[in-house]
Amino acid sequence: KGYIFRGRKPVHWSPSSKTALAEAELEYPEGHVSKSIYVGFEIDEPSDCLKEYHGEGAERLKIAIWTTTPWTMPANLAIAVNPEIVYAVVEHEKTGRLVVAADLATSLAAKFDLPEGEKFNVLATFTGDEIIGTKYQHPLYDRKSPVLAGGDYITTEAGTGLVHTAPGHGQEDYLTGLKAGLELLSPVDDVGKFTIEAGERFVGMKVLDEGNTAVIDALTETGSLLKVEDYPHKYPYDWRTKKPTIFRATDQWFASVEGFRDDALKAVDTVQWVPEVGKNRINSFVVGRGDWCISRQRSWGVPIPVFYDRETGNEVLLDEDTLEHIQAIVAEHGTDAWWTMDESELLPEKYKDEAHKWKKGTDTMDVWFDSGSSWAGVAQSRDELAYPADLYLEGSDQHRGWFQSSLLTSVAANGQAPYKTVLTHGFVLDEKGFKMSKSLGNVVSPLEVINGGNNQKLDPAYGADVLRLWVASVDYSGDVCIGKGIIKQTFESYRKLRNTARYMIGNLADFKPAGTEGSNAVAYEDLPSLDKWMLGRLTDVLKEVDSSMDEYQFSRAIQEVLRFATADLSNFYLDVAKDRLYISAVDDARRRSCQTVIHACLIGFAKSIAPILPHMAEDIWQNLPFETGDESVFEGGWPAELMTFAEHDTDQWSAVRNLRDDINKQLELARNDKLVGASLDAAAYVYAPNDEIRSILDKLDGDKDLVSPSIKTNGVDELRTTLMLSQVNIVDSIEAVKEACDEQYVGEGATSGCFVGVKKAEGKKCDRCWFYDDQVGNHDLTYDALCQKCNGAIKVWERVKDQKFELVVPEEQPVA
Repeated sequence: KGYIFRGRKPVHWSPSSKTALAEAELEYPEGHVSKSIYVGFEIDEPSDCLKEYHGEGAERLKIAIWTTTPWTMPANLAIAVNPEIVYAVVEHEKTGRLVVAADLATSLAAKFDLPEGEKFNVLATFTGDEIIGTKYQHPLYDRKSPVLAGGDYITTEAGTGLVHTAPGHGQEDYLTGLKAGLELLSPVDDVGKFTIEAGERFVGMKVLDEGNTAVIDALTETGSLLKVEDYPHKYPYDWRTKKPTIFRATDQWFASVEGFRDDALKAVDTVQWVPEVGKNRINSFVVGRGDWCISRQRSWGVPIPVFYDRETGNEVLLDEDTLEHIQAIVAEHGTDAWWTMDESELLPEKYKDEAHKWKKGTDTMDVWFDSGSSWAGVAQSRDELAYPADLYLEGSDQHRGWFQSSLLTSVAANGQAPYKTVLTHGFVLDEKGFKMSKSLGNVVSPLEVINGGNNQKLDPAYGADVLRLWVASVDYSGDVCIGKGIIKQTFESYRKLRNTARYMIGNLADFKPAGTEGSNAVAYEDLPSLDKWMLGRLTDVLKEVDSSMDEYQFSRAIQEVLRFATADLSNFYLDVAKDRLYISAVDDARRRSCQTVIHACLIGFAKSIAPILPHMAEDIWQNLPFETGDESVFEGGWPAELMTFAEHDTDQWSAVRNLRDDINKQLELARNDKLVGASLDAAAYVYAPNDEIRSILDKLDGDKDLVSPSIKTNGVDELRTTLMLSQVNIVDSIEAVKEACDEQYVGEGATSGCFVGVKKAEGKKCDRCWFYDDQVGNHDLTYDALCQKCNGAIKVWERVKDQKFELVVPEEQPVA
């Protein structure tokens, strides 16, 4: 397709590595300071508009330029102006007459240390277009060069508004020189030293060291140096040697991105970028990408299989025959064959007689071209893999590296992106946000998190799941922090998930799911409202986890699971389910319906955490007290049947949970004052000014006494059990609440909008369920210390177990 060519162009060159570098192989450390200089070039042939201001001696007109690379002055071949910028001829006895950008005249007066209060005298102004064609004398060489038109890169933000142009040492300079037909002068060798082209005075000097200083001294001697100063800025360094680089024209192999740039940008639109900002980053790199230098001068790497004419060094032998022959050799002997075999072995049969004429090249492939072709060497060439790949995953710095090189090679060869999705992540820092370093001693070893340190008390073994949970819980789109404190917090979340699972498993010992022999599950249509609501929440959670996983939003998925386990299950549903699970008769519909829901929640919970916490999920699965048909949690796929439950009475149960939160705040005050211990020691008085809330509360208001079966409700959807209080009294005014309860335990609820108060519950406490009731001991029941509901439950137990129940009353009662 003609995209690959050999040419002489300025490229990033590392004198310390003696090779060309790609942009992705550069870094820009803080603290670099260059010597910047302002230089006046004497005009030799002024343009028409400058003629009357160009005289002799002090009135001789100079063009002022600024550069941060004094060592490139020997390669100066032109000065570029922006045709649309306004330039001025300014004068002062300290500097003589200069041409500078009019907008910079004031700042340059201060820069050139004019006496305090003095300014340049502006003699005339012209547009840049009017001074094009002027010729000037180089201060160090017998060389006259032109003033020519540059591009938009010439501004008045810094410098003088006129740009020193060395086509052999800069990308914009090269393009400007290419348009004007300037030669490509680059008097610097592979190790960064001046060649004889720079002159006897400079030859052999390092351009980034004594050579730079020597050029400044030479300019000072000629009287052309206007100013020299330190200039701190970002400067490219070789990422391997950590030493500064230069821009230098050399013969290299290039890929012409211009030929397929539009196709590459279109391909970007076909890819899912996670996070979405990645699309903007890759676009900016592709839009700004010039010709890609794909050759390197290294002693290692994949060789570029090209032969050069021994005499001229310019003629190239590279065709289908040579490539196929070398490809076969590499397939059999590896890439080292290029270095160990001679030309007669490397050339195909038709060229063997000419082996003496050709010399194998020593350039190697840019590693980014190498790795950027992995879609061909890996994904496309293996039957078990697919091209385009489903996902490319790497750090956020790879938009200019691997992601871009992969995109460009794939589009150039096949016209499509090599990936369907690209996910980028930040980097791991220590707990205080510092980069990890062995010298700082702040490196966190993943193995130490998993297996623990030498002192297991200080550095316990958390296991792989805790490390995975931390990874899943952070926002990987930016840099993330890790340390002992953070891992400890993560472990607490892990324990919460594990304990929730243990509780659910422990309450399903006698449960037989639907579809199994002797099933005691309750059909959905027969479930109470609370249970249907819980299944609706389960479906919502599973859908959120599923979509979050699909979008690689792991933190969103794990936060949803944590909220479900903590807020929905532990803090509410499983808490209020204790009465049904522990107090109800063995086969009571209240208990079986609750087990039906817990069974669904446990299966959904295990499946939802499996991708992130595989060990915990498998541990749950292997300890299920019922048959599932799958030996592992990773069999059977995603639980699609659990994602079909509709939302049910959401407003009703949101209102109950809000009321529960407000009552619990008042209970805490009463508990602190020793008025009550467990929540069942209390009675609540509630006034709901909102008619809708009042209607919900009236609907859920249960029987005054503990009776079984319940009369006013189904025994599940009622305030007494969902609020875990012995008595709940719905009253008609705030005054009624205040009259019933002491003022320190009365207040307006912040979340429910209800006015609530709590007091000590009335009646006698049932020794089994701990609810207070006026009727305990009043009905000549078998166990007079128990309520009627508990007496009934014990009778069922005795019948099922065929043995007498022995009531044991605990000496101390736990505080809920």
